[in-house]
Amino acid sequence: MSDFAPSGLLKNPHAQSILASTGLRKLRSYPRARAMLAASKTVILDCGNGHQLLGEYAAQPKRSKGLVTLIHGWEGSSQSTYMLSSGGALYQAGYDIFRLNLRDHGPSHHLNRELFNSARLDEVVGAIAAIHEIYPQPWQFLAGFSLGGNFALRVAAKATEADLDIKQTVAICPVVDPAKTMTALEQGWWVYEQYFVRKWQQSLRKKINLYPELGYQKSLFKLKTLRDMNSYFIPHHTPFSNVEDYFRAYSIAEEALSTLSSPAHIIAAQDDPIILAEDFARLANSEHLSIETKRYGGHCGFMKNYQLDSWLDGRLLELINLRRYPSGDPAKLHTLASD
Repeated sequence: MSDFAPSGLLKNPHAQSILASTGLRKLRSYPRARAMLAASKTVILDCGNGHQLLGEYAAQPKRSKGLVTLIHGWEGSSQSTYMLSSGGALYQAGYDIFRLNLRDHGPSHHLNRELFNSARLDEVVGAIAAIHEIYPQPWQFLAGFSLGGNFALRVAAKATEADLDIKQTVAICPVVDPAKTMTALEQGWWVYEQYFVRKWQQSLRKKINLYPELGYQKSLFKLKTLRDMNSYFIPHHTPFSNVEDYFRAYSIAEEALSTLSSPAHIIAAQDDPIILAEDFARLANSEHLSIETKRYGGHCGFMKNYQLDSWLDGRLLELINLRRYPSGDPAKLHTLASD
């Protein structure tokens, strides 16, 4: 597949990061996603220990090449633009698609009383296990974006322990070191932090309306920054007494991925304003892990032209096809990835 080589304004990381999620791009994505959306049905998954997660499953009308489970980023959902774009491309290419919502994302706030936090890995592992059981396929794939990429890699690292047969995991701009990501949000362009503050507050308001006994109504109005919000919610609404322990709990740096037992591939950008490219050097050495770093792309951007077509959609499909058809000829795989 051709390399990612944007021109002009598209070399700007902020342009990439923002354009990837604009309403205009969502409109551009709908034609490709239309068949997937028409086939999608809402599913509530039993993840064990009384926890439930919500998702949307789209099956092929005829024979399927396999099932790809997609996980969105923080404060995204199964309806996020990148989920529709990539899911639509994979569905068009013949794969079943499951778009998973993390706890308290999308229309799922009512399913669990306790708040979402990024250390809740067991319920995501339980969700993947439930998906594999309900929709059995010999070829099961997993992909995630940003925080969803972090979750996908942690699930893959527990695959043997959880008896999951994942043929390929792909993580796009995954969070590596949450503490450094939070610093990048605080010290970088103010637009990013305010975006997440606004989205998180909206989510927390939905939750407190459903579960007023959680008791943070008055405190929420006083919290204006991510640091303020973390400092309040982590000791009060997670098992962790401080921010540092919480961030360490879902970091994938150092040896966290040393237990990978199947191929995992990371796609990242050197100019990502949120996930520092230098952090990928801190990942565990594993024969199963490969890292692809592009010079440009921003955070989960990778728009290849001003029509807002995604290079990432084709690359994700190519990676899955390469695993699905390891002996296939390169020309056919390139054609499949370009459909």
